[in-house]
Amino acid sequence: MSDETAVVADGSNAGNRRAEPSPTRGPAVTIAAGVRDGQLLPGRIAADAMLGFAAACRESNALGAVPTHQVMVEAARVARRVDLDMLPLAGVPVGVERTAPVEAGHSVVTRLQDAGAVIVGLAGASADNPFGRGAVACNPWNTARVAGGAAGAAVAAGLVPVACDGGDGEARVAAAHCGVFAIEPGRYRGVDASACATMVEAGVLATTVDDAALVLAALAVRQDLADVDPPGRLRIGVAVDPPSRLIRVDRHWRAAARRAASIAAVAGHAVGSTVLPHDDPTFAVLVRRLASGAHDCSAPSRSTRLARRAAQWVGDLVCPDQIDRVEAHLLEFFDRYDVLITPTVAAPPPPSRPRQLYRRSAKLLADMRSSPFIPLWNLVGWPTASVPMGVHPRSRTPVAAQLVGPPGSESTLLRLSAQMQAHRPWQRTVSRGSAAGVRR
Repeated sequence: MSDETAVVADGSNAGNRRAEPSPTRGPAVTIAAGVRDGQLLPGRIAADAMLGFAAACRESNALGAVPTHQVMVEAARVARRVDLDMLPLAGVPVGVERTAPVEAGHSVVTRLQDAGAVIVGLAGASADNPFGRGAVACNPWNTARVAGGAAGAAVAAGLVPVACDGGDGEARVAAAHCGVFAIEPGRYRGVDASACATMVEAGVLATTVDDAALVLAALAVRQDLADVDPPGRLRIGVAVDPPSRLIRVDRHWRAAARRAASIAAVAGHAVGSTVLPHDDPTFAVLVRRLASGAHDCSAPSRSTRLARRAAQWVGDLVCPDQIDRVEAHLLEFFDRYDVLITPTVAAPPPPSRPRQLYRRSAKLLADMRSSPFIPLWNLVGWPTASVPMGVHPRSRTPVAAQLVGPPGSESTLLRLSAQMQAHRPWQRTVSRGSAAGVRR
């Protein structure tokens, strides 16, 4: 069996998982249109979303619900707004990181609420890392494996149609493992999703590119980002080999990148194979990104304080001059390309187990092996996206391709991603309870 045929193209035959009708399951553009037209009520949508989060919270404390009274007050406020018919996210239930406190008027929350969204759920910013206690978020496609991030699990399970996650590639990893779309804007293009974010800006996860574009436009206060009409003819490079020969890439993840390239070629873009642009500091960049996981504001324990000091020390390995040299090299590479396609990660998500069973060193080494395509772009703060590309035949979890562009290319990535979704639609959500029997 070839790499291409080994990947299930769109998950349509993966256990006949079909999402039951529910206003909270989106898409967000449909919810907002229904609220603006008076066909849907913000309070009804919020109440339905709260029921879903309540059930999820009983299974994993990686997810948490905003207090019901607070949610219903906000939903009522949206319903009374005189500009309801102008709100792009009218009544849309949204999940955010716990490090963006709803009560404190965080910039992410404020901009979402200004656009008419109702914050209903909180996803643990460190749901799959070892800094802190509690359960990890299980993957909705296969509950025996981790989700890569609680926000990805919440969106894939249909608890919310969109969510905002933190930087450093968290949104891409979670989206890749859970079969949803994610975009992480370049530095200074979006808004910071965490008071402790270290390298990149807020990421948006959604079941459709249209929804992600709508949310990113609200966060960045750039309405042009909501336009996802097909782009002009692009020059696209495809790289499936990792930056280090010590890292092995699962062939089904390589196939995901090649599948994305094939779709782009069918759409009329100029596509060619290439190798990842990298320089000597790349390994130090990887170490710095992994160490940045220690910056967890929500768990100021002794171990976390020690980890923060270690992260600061490791971060000093990469000085600004090194970053400038890396970025200059990347800019030369993108003289030849408009977009780069790689696998989003290198392997299926690991087995799910309590966080306290992970040793910090083991977790860092696992991240090095599984996410070799992410750290470089975190360092320079360039726009990236993760696009679903089928289902892994062994783990029965999604695979995905990463799209990378130079500074200012957020619109290009969104337009190309929407074009890919139009050519090869993916399954938006996993029906609640349908993955319970899949444990590999």
